[in-house]
Amino acid sequence: MVGEPVWLPMRAADYPPAVPADLAERLAARTLELVDVASESCEEGPLAEHVANVLRAGGVGVRDAGDGCVVAGAAAGGSAKVLLAGHLDTVPAQGNRPGRREEGWVHGLGAADMKGGLAVMLELALAGAPFGYVFFPREELPFTESALTPLLERDDALRAAEFAVVLEPTANAVHAGCLGNVNATWTFHGRSGHSARPWLADNAIHRLAHGVSELADVQAREHEYDGLTFTEVVSVTRIEGGIALNVVPDVAVAKVNYRYPPGMRADEAEAWLRGLCEPYGEVSFDGHAPSGAVTVDNRYVRALTEQGVAVEPKQAWTPVAELVLAGVDAVNLGPGDPAYAHRRDERVEVAALERCYELLEGIGG
Repeated sequence: MVGEPVWLPMRAADYPPAVPADLAERLAARTLELVDVASESCEEGPLAEHVANVLRAGGVGVRDAGDGCVVAGAAAGGSAKVLLAGHLDTVPAQGNRPGRREEGWVHGLGAADMKGGLAVMLELALAGAPFGYVFFPREELPFTESALTPLLERDDALRAAEFAVVLEPTANAVHAGCLGNVNATWTFHGRSGHSARPWLADNAIHRLAHGVSELADVQAREHEYDGLTFTEVVSVTRIEGGIALNVVPDVAVAKVNYRYPPGMRADEAEAWLRGLCEPYGEVSFDGHAPSGAVTVDNRYVRALTEQGVAVEPKQAWTPVAELVLAGVDAVNLGPGDPAYAHRRDERVEVAALERCYELLEGIGG
């Protein structure tokens, strides 16, 4: 439940350094500041504290929402029509922290995914933009580890929002909807034996090869929703089998990843995958993140398209699914370019940070 804002304590040494008045410079400096605060998944605490301290220092209401989540702005002590949401975590470092600025770009771990987006959120909040701001951990982990869904379940005011923007990297396009994501284990059973007499055995790897070959022949299928085309795909992403060079194996395992479109229920997706795989081996489900509906028929998306923003399908899974399932229309729009996400040379363009700020400022609250 939402209560009065909780002002998190801040030491004088925690106050961020002054940043230039120019918007582009402010955003670039803020992004670099955030890149240099380590926040790999499950280690986001220092960044959550830093974000809360920056907001408090700027006179913005902040609430510790539990489980590493920070809620600020209009949502800190009440409700907000529009939420801006972003995850605090990054993938593991690849020798790309600390960050740096170079020729109109901010380089470093998380610059694209999504500390550039967090910088836009912070600067909008400090400028008084009338949004609710939601910062949450563990997005880069499996869906079952998410902190956002439990937050939405326990916070009535957040679910009352009319619209939400998740600032994942989209190169400043609106990415609407999202694919469901199923991870499954496909197990093939045979009978072990000596490799010199394979006719006395039943080779599980050969069984796997047959099943995987059949799955590889499954064609990608296109589905259209509200004029956006999503592609349904299934892939084998890993195989394991065998215990020795002279033993025919009795067990082999494949990992399967299935991406399904908006409009398909979670149980329908699992039933389809079972029907495809179980003639050849046993299927068990390791993780399932449901698809997100397309929610573009609202005044906020129209306000973005009126500013020249393209609307595209999200050919992946994102937290918009969690917001939509909670009853909040949501899209992705962020300054990072998806092509740079998770790369060793991750970066975000300063001009894209400025463009994102201006786009979101333009939809009002």
